[in-house]
Amino acid sequence: MKLAIIDTGCANLASLKFALDRLGQKSIITHDLKELSQADKLLLPGVGTAAKAMSNLRVLNLENFIQTTTKPLLGICLGMQILGEFSEELHQKTLGIVSFETQKFQEKVNFTFPHMGWNQVFSSHELFKGLNGAYFYFVHSYCVSLNEYTIAECEYSIKFSASVNKDNFYGVQFHPERSGEAGEVLLKNFINM
Repeated sequence: MKLAIIDTGCANLASLKFALDRLGQKSIITHDLKELSQADKLLLPGVGTAAKAMSNLRVLNLENFIQTTTKPLLGICLGMQILGEFSEELHQKTLGIVSFETQKFQEKVNFTFPHMGWNQVFSSHELFKGLNGAYFYFVHSYCVSLNEYTIAECEYSIKFSASVNKDNFYGVQFHPERSGEAGEVLLKNFINM
């Protein structure tokens, strides 16, 4: 199994690679199209703003590759958000693979933002096999509303999509590489699906 972590130039890629290493899974971090096209599965992590991520993807000539790949791809945090059509963050058009928009959390009494820390996720999807009700680690100020592609949900001031899926594209709002055993199980599930 060849796993490739797409180097978007704006993510903490090493922690994801270390998480895969702990699972005994070899992976490479690359933005080389030849290496990416030879991988069996792709991971698209992201930290920072949607605008910076999209700019980097264009500069690295990765936008079209990601939009047209038929390989299983897992977007993580910002990597999930940019699978959608638009992000309110700096009013950024995103990859347009899955029909959703990323919105800023609404201010609410007794809630602080960003949503940071451990929260419970509910799903019956195979990506979450053995994980319904498990806790994962989140850090985000923007979220994706529940929609037809939602396969897992979480609640923080509102219910939102903790995970989405359309065809070969999967996304998780949380950080599996920072979510201990639950995160490792989720990464294994993605690899084994």
